[in-house]
Amino acid sequence: MNFAEFHKKGLHIRYDADIFKNIEDVSFNSKVWAQRSAIVGFAEGRGTSFFVQHHGRDFVLRHYQRGGLAAKISNEKYLWIGLRFSRPWREWTMLDKMLSKGLPVPIPAAIQVERKWLVYQADIMMHRIPHSRTLTSILATEELAEGYWISIGSVIRRFHEEGVYHADLNANNILLDEGGRCYLIDFDKCGFRKSKLKWQKENLLRLKRSLNKLSGSNDVFHFSDINWRSLLRGYGWSDISDDTTI
Repeated sequence: MNFAEFHKKGLHIRYDADIFKNIEDVSFNSKVWAQRSAIVGFAEGRGTSFFVQHHGRDFVLRHYQRGGLAAKISNEKYLWIGLRFSRPWREWTMLDKMLSKGLPVPIPAAIQVERKWLVYQADIMMHRIPHSRTLTSILATEELAEGYWISIGSVIRRFHEEGVYHADLNANNILLDEGGRCYLIDFDKCGFRKSKLKWQKENLLRLKRSLNKLSGSNDVFHFSDINWRSLLRGYGWSDISDDTTI
């Protein structure tokens, strides 16, 4: 990867120059990709992520948007405290560190920050993981064999052992590809933390709440306590209790 940066007034862009030969090729506007006939799909979540193609490669384009109570103030503007503290710069740095450790995460392709006075908006573009689906979409249509749940638990354990805290570990942020390989995505607001603390348990319980919520709100959703115990077995725990430690 050959990263380059472009800075002009309040616009800051970092991109992979091996993919985008010219800064004009880099766009974070879905309308521009539509004009290029390059949008091949989309996914709904906190906002819409677009799947785009460029020179035979597939990417995911995501606009940073707030959730929760903060979204009532502004759903896309963030307080400016410096470029390296901006959401996309922090996420890029984190992805780069995780990739260097061999963790299964998306590869960043380009990020953008648009600053105006004391606030900014931001976007990120990442390589799309080929032939992958979210855990949510899979469980809405089919059951997963025990081995998949064990694999998911094992992968989460790998992240935790490296001190990776995922701020929003839920079924939408876990991907499985056709070969059964598990990935974690969306590392906005995430970070590295010290090991052997309560956050690992809280991370897992957040995932379980996500799965239970989906199970209760969908007529068909293939998740059970047996599945959860298989995931915990892959993680290396038999159960989660107050005295559970890694």
